[in-house]
Amino acid sequence: MDVWHVVAALVSAALHAGWNAALKAQARPAEVMTSQMLIGAAVAAPVMLWTGLPAQSSWPWLAGSTICNMVTVVALLRAYELVGFGMAYPVIRALAVLLVVPAASALSGEQLSLAGLAGIGLMIASLAALAADHARGPAVGRQALGWIAVAGVGTAAYVLCDAQGVRAAGAPLAYGVLAAISNAVAMTAMQRARFGGWRVSRESLAAAIPIALASMASYLLILWVWTGAPIAPAAALRDTSAVFAILIAVVWLKEPFTPFRLGAVALSAAAVPLLRFA
Repeated sequence: MDVWHVVAALVSAALHAGWNAALKAQARPAEVMTSQMLIGAAVAAPVMLWTGLPAQSSWPWLAGSTICNMVTVVALLRAYELVGFGMAYPVIRALAVLLVVPAASALSGEQLSLAGLAGIGLMIASLAALAADHARGPAVGRQALGWIAVAGVGTAAYVLCDAQGVRAAGAPLAYGVLAAISNAVAMTAMQRARFGGWRVSRESLAAAIPIALASMASYLLILWVWTGAPIAPAAALRDTSAVFAILIAVVWLKEPFTPFRLGAVALSAAAVPLLRFA
C-alpha cells in the first residue's frame, strides 16, 4: 500500500470512531442518524451537479451497498441499545475484517503477502482484546450477540460492495455523493415504514451536523483508498477506528487505560507497518 493510502485509511478510521461514539452518546440515535444522512444528501446533491453520475457499471454495487448499509444501521442501533459501545463496536469490526479477507480474495483475486496476513491477524487480535476488556462486565445476552453478528456481516457486505463499486465507477467522489443520496432516501423510507412516519427535530439536526461531516469525510477517504489499494488490508487499517474510540474514551472521557486496552493499542500499532507492505 502507498504511504498516502495508509495515512488516508488511518484518518478515515479516526473520523469513523469519532462519529460513531458521538452517535452512541445521543438520546435518540436513530433520529440523529436519519438527520445525519439527510444532511449528507443535502451536501452531496449540489456536488453531484459538478461530478456527474458515476459509471453505470457501479450502480448495482451501490444498490447492494445501500441495502447492506440499512441492515447494518438497524442492527447497529439495536446492538447499541443492548450493550455498550465499547463491546459492540470492536466485535462488529473484527467480524467484518474476518469476513472481508476471504471474500475480497474471491471477488478481486487479491492475494495478500505474509506481512499483510500478519497485519490483519494483529488487527483482529487488537479488536478481540478490546472486546475482552468489556466482556469482563455484565454478561452479553443472545439477542445482543445476534444483532452484533448481523451488523458485522452487513458491514463486511457493504465494504465489499463499495470497494467493487468505486473501482467500477472510476470516480470516488461521484460514487460517494450518489451513495450519500441513496442512503438518505433509503433511511427515511425505512424510518417511515417502521414508525408510520418520521420526524427530525431541530435538536437532532444540530447534533447531526458534525456527525454528518465526519461521516462523509471518513467515507470519501476510504473510497479513495480502495481505488488504488487492496481491499482487505485497507479495511483492516480503517478498523483501527475501534482503537481510536478507546483513545477518545481514555483522553476525553477519562476512562481507565486497562492492560487489555494497552495491549490492543500496541497490537494495532504493530499491525500498521505490516499492512503497509500487504
